[in-house]
Amino acid sequence: MTAPSTYGLSTQARNLQWLLTDLVKEVPGVNSVAVVSSDGLLLLSSDPATDGAAAAPQARSKGPRGASADLATIVSGLGSLTSGAAALMDGGSVKQTMVAMEHGSVFVMAISDGSLLGVHATPDCDMSVVAYHMALFVGRAGHVLTPEVRSELRQSMEKTP
Repeated sequence: MTAPSTYGLSTQARNLQWLLTDLVKEVPGVNSVAVVSSDGLLLLSSDPATDGAAAAPQARSKGPRGASADLATIVSGLGSLTSGAAALMDGGSVKQTMVAMEHGSVFVMAISDGSLLGVHATPDCDMSVVAYHMALFVGRAGHVLTPEVRSELRQSMEKTP
């Protein structure tokens, strides 16, 4: 987990960090996970290079916070692109986006407050299992991710070296 220690964080923020850690550890094939605010700021992330989870070498990055920082940028961009496309097509709000690549997959799911959950997974992951666990996270996190908790998480990420 690239987020700092849970010391000093509210119960809601600690619970969100626990849910994210659980998603990474419990779902086979997940390389990294990022929660991004509606304005594109990284709120929570997990980094396989720092939390001991197994990851493919191409999942590791030289970015400021590893693979999760790159994932947060991608999630924010995909969220913006798909929302724009949905508006042009009168398609309503975007619920989920999936990009399948030769060496992995990226999943993006909307959280009720406009934030986004992004997952980078291995090419052999069970996509339905990943999507199911993302939906569980979104269902549990949606009501907890209040403006106060988002602000607290942003501040904790800014303090991360």
